[in-house]
Order: sequence, then structure tokens, then C-alpha cells
Amino acid sequence: MPICITCTEPTPHLYTVYDSAYNLRLEQCKKCLSFADPYVEHDSLTLILDLILLKRGVYRHLLYNRGSEPRVVSETKNATIPTNPSNVELAREKARWIRILHLGSGMVLVDAFIRWAQLNPVICADISQWSNDTSVVFLRILVGCFVETVAFHSGVMLASISVLHVSDWLNRARHVREEDVSGVRQQFRISLIPLSVLYSSFTKYFLLFLLTIWRPSASQIDGKPYRYDGPPYESSLVVRALEIWDEDKLDREWVVRNVLGGVAAGFGLRVVLDCHPLFTTAVILVGWVVKTAVAELLRDWVSADQDVWLAYSIP
Repeated sequence: MPICITCTEPTPHLYTVYDSAYNLRLEQCKKCLSFADPYVEHDSLTLILDLILLKRGVYRHLLYNRGSEPRVVSETKNATIPTNPSNVELAREKARWIRILHLGSGMVLVDAFIRWAQLNPVICADISQWSNDTSVVFLRILVGCFVETVAFHSGVMLASISVLHVSDWLNRARHVREEDVSGVRQQFRISLIPLSVLYSSFTKYFLLFLLTIWRPSASQIDGKPYRYDGPPYESSLVVRALEIWDEDKLDREWVVRNVLGGVAAGFGLRVVLDCHPLFTTAVILVGWVVKTAVAELLRDWVSADQDVWLAYSIP
């Protein structure tokens, strides 16, 4: 059953369709009196931008409401066309797993390209140097990224299930009534865990892809290095503070992959698990440990530059 993206109250339908797919009316949530899901009318570009901005509403729309059946009203017959709830839920669950395979395949391919670009910056800058050996290296990196991704998601799923058991035990100990449980927990499915992590990766991979194909320059167009000039930069303290962001002192890719990627993954999991941030942080740490252990086993086979492979193996 879909939920209201504002208060997570389960609602039978998100919108009503009258004879035509373009003639629809959004349903109002009975609890908070807001529209249950305004994202029904938004296009894909808006959804992607809100995903990158980590908006909670778009996560709830994509995870719980995507593919939900509308209430269909035929004005000619003046009746509502019924649907079978069990068949609808089964179809939505199947669609989620298919979406996981599609998104996971794309994410692994993008991750492999980014890792390959970090390990082979010369060939990445000049594609004419591509050879058969380069293809073998890329395929090994692709396989390594796939195995690491499976390991990370497996660790996250096992840790999430453990957290949910602990949370349910605490609710029973506090005598929380079943009707007081949030709609997020009532509509929880195992497929939502890997799907939320994949959606949260949009922010990380978007920035990493930009840094890979459009690297910042350390010099101006005429070849002269950038310098801090003007009254604001006369203080040595200000200059030293700005130099922290120089490319030779700060690894932007590492920060985006590890810090921003971890924050985004924790945000996505909190939408699904509906628990304290400490629990989602523990889940992400478990996934990191599992993935790092697998990366340690694969580093000799995947890459000659083992330190770089391990540095970028953390999601």
C-alpha cells in the first residue's frame, strides 16, 4: 500500500483517474490533509534533482509509491473499477527487484569507469592509447566492482535486518501499539534496503563522474598558477585556510566517495528503517567493513596499484 510522503500514513490510492490517463486528481491524506504524493505529477528530471539534493519526500515516492495503482473511475458507467490488492503488491515487489538489477548494473558500470580513470589517468586523458591490455584491466575492475557491490549490499541487508529486530524488541518492551507504528515500518519490504542504497548513490556518482571527466585545473589558461591576490588574501591565516582545498592537499574524489557517499547512504536507509541515526550509522559501518574485506582479497588480482584500489573501495 502506498503512503503519504509527508506523514507516512498508508493510503489506498495516490490519485484518481477519470477515463483518461491525463485526467487525474491527487488524493488527500486523511491524517495530515496534504496531498498524499505530489511527485506523481513531476517529471523524471525533477525526481533526479531531488534525489541528488537528498529530499526525503522523493525517497518515499520512489521506494513506496512508485508503480502504485490509481483509483480508476469510469464516468460512463459511474463506477469504480476494482483491483486485486494482492496481485498489485506482488507486481510492485517484482518491479522493485527488476529496478534493483537495472540500477545496480548501471551503478557498477559507472563505478568501474571512475575506478579505472583513477588507476589509469594517462589513458583516460588520451583514449587513443587504449589497447587489449587496457580492456583486460577494465574488465577486471568491472568484476571487482561487481563483487564489492554485492558484498556491501549483503552486509547492509544483514545489519538492517538485525537493527529491525532490535527495534521491534524495543517497541514490544515499551508496549507500543501496532496502530502507532509508522506507515514506513508497516509497508517495509526487504527489497527496499538495496533500492534505497542505490538511490542514495546518485549524489555520489554524479559528483564523481563530473570530477572524472572535468578535472579542476591547477593553472590558468596562460599556464600561470592561480594566486591569491587582493586585500582579503593578505592574511597568512586566510591563505593557509584556502590552501587546504588545493588539489594536492585534498583528495576530492575520496571525500565525495567516503564522506558524502556515507552520509547519503545513511540518509536513504533512515527513510526505510525509520530508526535512530546511530543505528543507520552502524549499518553503514558494517557494510564498509564487509566491502573493505572483500576489496583486500581482490586487490592483487584487480590492480597493480593496490593502495589506490583500497582507497577508493569504500563506498
